[in-house]
Amino acid sequence: VQLVESGGGLVQAGGSLRLSCTASGNTFSINTMGWYRQAPGKQRELVAVITSGGGSTNYADSVKGRFTISRDPAKNTMYLQMSSLNPEETAVYYCNAFRLGMGMYWGQGTQVTVSS
Repeated sequence: VQLVESGGGLVQAGGSLRLSCTASGNTFSINTMGWYRQAPGKQRELVAVITSGGGSTNYADSVKGRFTISRDPAKNTMYLQMSSLNPEETAVYYCNAFRLGMGMYWGQGTQVTVSS
């Protein structure tokens, strides 16, 4: 499975961005996909996850009500709509996919910078 993120960039505090992650390869066996982020000097943290059918989602408490994760199976693409961003959310955002019995896959990451 190969994952490619896009949509990062510079946004002002309070603004919005939509990240995309397109999967290729053995995508048929992906169980869950998710977004993680890693700020400078901090550990990578989970932002949101979604099941293969899109029927179940889970979010970090810090983003609930502001971020929305979704998938378009026809396009093999996952999205993260982010709103009301704050400078503390400046980080590299990574796409992740999990295949049962096969392990986890990561994208190269996309930088999100929130200016104050």
